[in-house]
This record gives sequence, C-alpha cells and structure tokens, in this order.
Amino acid sequence: MADEKMADDKTPSAEGSPASDAKAAKPSPAAKAAPKAGAAPKAAKKEKPPALEDKPFTEFIEQHFIPSLNTAFQEKGIDDIQLTLGQQPLGVFGVSDGESYWHVKGKWKGGDRQFNIVFTKDDITSPKLFYLADKGAQPSTIEQFMGDERKINLDLLVLFTLMRLNGQKWLARN
Repeated sequence: MADEKMADDKTPSAEGSPASDAKAAKPSPAAKAAPKAGAAPKAAKKEKPPALEDKPFTEFIEQHFIPSLNTAFQEKGIDDIQLTLGQQPLGVFGVSDGESYWHVKGKWKGGDRQFNIVFTKDDITSPKLFYLADKGAQPSTIEQFMGDERKINLDLLVLFTLMRLNGQKWLARN
C-alpha cells in the first residue's frame, strides 16, 4: 500500500507532460536556420542600379537633364532651343566674384531669349541660381532656384525650369 500511495503522490514527470511534448516537437533554432531537404535556395537579391540623381554631376546633366528639358521644350512647341552645360563666372550685370560655376544655358529665338541655371557646386542638390535675359540684353537679376526643395530629382528640375520660364510668359501666353 505504501507503494500505491507513493505512486499516487508522485507528480507526473516532466517527460510525460503535454508541455514537454510540445517542447520536444518544436525545432531548435539551428534546425530553423538549416534549409529543408528538397527546398530551393532563396534567390539572391538583385542590386538596384543607382538612381539617376546619384550619377556623377556632368553625366546626369548631359545624359538626362538636358535631353529631358529639350523634349519638354519641344512639347511646348519650341524647336530651336539650344541647351548646353559649361563652367563660367556668373554672367549677371554688376556681379564679378571671379569664381566659375556650372551653368545649364538655354537659348532660343535666335538668342533673343536665354536663361541660365547655375549650380554652385558640381552636385544637383547644391544651391542653385537662376537668371535670364530677353532680346540680347545682359541679365541683371539673379534669383534662388529650387531653394525650398529637399529632394531634387530629374522630373523636379525639368518642372521647376518650365514653371519659372512660364512665369516669365516665355512658354505660353495668358
């Protein structure tokens, strides 16, 4: 009887309990990391090509910005646009600091209408300036260009250029 009482007093061992059975069925972390037999390995992630805006400055301007801006002008009916990239000092009347900056120059109507977008560094995110001249006059006003924009991309550069020129009433009449 003592043996029967002892058997009744015994608590079930941890090995026989339902909780211990669940633990035994759970795979170990090492087993989780190991690939299953017959499972195909995951495809390696393809590296994204760099964004257009991450390309070197001159490559971005010459191969992307100028052709996109040229296309936008043609869509507005301006076919004689000449767009160039070059370095020169600011060409504004009364400003002569002697330093050269990158300029995207646009001319049309036989040079009667011209504008410059000036990049103060060879980086599209650098501060930019804008000036223009009509009927061959020398530009006398220089203004900040895209100063409030945090993210600069190709589409925004084209859009802001067209908006600025449209504000001058050079692209469309009222």
